Amino acid sequence: MKIQSCFGVALHMHQPIIPAGGEDLRTAKLISNLQYMMEHQNTGDNHNAPVFLNCYTRISDFIRELSSQGKDPRIMLDYSGNLLWGLKDMGEEKVLENLKLVTCDKKYYNYVEWLGTMWSHAVVSSTPVPDIRLHIQEWREHFASIFGQKALERVKGFSAPEMHLPIHPDVCFEYIKALKECGYKWLMVQEHTIENLDGTPVRRPHFPHKLVAKNSLGEKIEIIAVIKTQGSDNKLIGQMQPYYEAKGLGNEKYCGVDLPPFVAQIGDGENGGVMMNEFPNMYKIVFQEIGREGVVSMNATEYLEFVKNSGLKENSFMPVQPISQARIWEFIKGYSPGAADMAIEKAKQKYPGFSLEKASWTNDKDWVSGYKDIMDPITRLSAAFHKKFDNEIVRGRLQTVPYRKALLYLLLSQTSCFRYWGTGAWTDYAKEICRRGMEALG
Repeated sequence: MKIQSCFGVALHMHQPIIPAGGEDLRTAKLISNLQYMMEHQNTGDNHNAPVFLNCYTRISDFIRELSSQGKDPRIMLDYSGNLLWGLKDMGEEKVLENLKLVTCDKKYYNYVEWLGTMWSHAVVSSTPVPDIRLHIQEWREHFASIFGQKALERVKGFSAPEMHLPIHPDVCFEYIKALKECGYKWLMVQEHTIENLDGTPVRRPHFPHKLVAKNSLGEKIEIIAVIKTQGSDNKLIGQMQPYYEAKGLGNEKYCGVDLPPFVAQIGDGENGGVMMNEFPNMYKIVFQEIGREGVVSMNATEYLEFVKNSGLKENSFMPVQPISQARIWEFIKGYSPGAADMAIEKAKQKYPGFSLEKASWTNDKDWVSGYKDIMDPITRLSAAFHKKFDNEIVRGRLQTVPYRKALLYLLLSQTSCFRYWGTGAWTDYAKEICRRGMEALG
């Protein structure tokens, strides 16, 4: 079997949870934004709510249809914990049951790969460091509660909300450490959020790299990086561009081994006309066309196994680091607590425009600046939560009602949507959730 090139497509699905189940914000029930849209279809573009709901379930139908025709479909799925929670809460268990058909049946194991994520769609770099692990663990527990422990054991890759990669060395180190300790083998990153160790742009984006994270103390940890090439427009997924890009590529020598390149893309699975209307037909056309040689589709873990079986070991992958870190390391002459913070201040003085918030697919967004009225309550809530519960976390007593209630508010407060849409109703949601969180802590 001769493989010329490979491609992989991932669908990112998310709906936030908001305090909107009632007229009074202070007493409104927490509900899925999808439920709110369903109940207010005459407002804005809420008429799309039924279409969105169908988008969350239809991929199971596509996979089973193509499989029954003897085809070899592939898809990676990234569903936020918020969305999974909301679907059950609003009585749409049939969506989850349909997804179980292609998640829990061995027949479809090769076709569907789930990716882990932050439970509440939190942007990593603006999430209090102790809470990063909580989001990662909560998603895993939630996923297992729906699809089972065996399904969770097959989740090897991680997809960060907003494709965000923290630039701060200490934050990135703790992030990668948490991912690895939770069992993840690889992380999907966007091409322009990483750089070579000398600060130059990545030159081989269609091959796996190893992301190197080093902190102020000189401790180092690594994880495989699967690179999503530039471009975040959903048209790339909706029109199956990764397949057509892969058709123009062929085997190359990478780190001394001949390998087919891998074109990876991820996009929202429900947003925009192209995803709602064009993706289903294009997805089926592509998988009707391709076979098991030439240009083929693989999910990322499958491709990494292929690379391993081709004789290339993980420690041979080209190393990369978060974008702009070379400018930080330039000023670190010795390892000590706070070394990265001091170097960052010097980098800001030397390099105008230097920022720690520019490593995502929404580089026009700053997740901290301008949101002090939200970030301060989030920081206070996080500090109070850990002051009260860290001893219980250490002892593994995580299922008490007060803990679970406070944890829900803590994680929800950090949802990126509360800053993505700017100030107004969405920031009010965040402040109300923080208020409830502090109240729950007594």
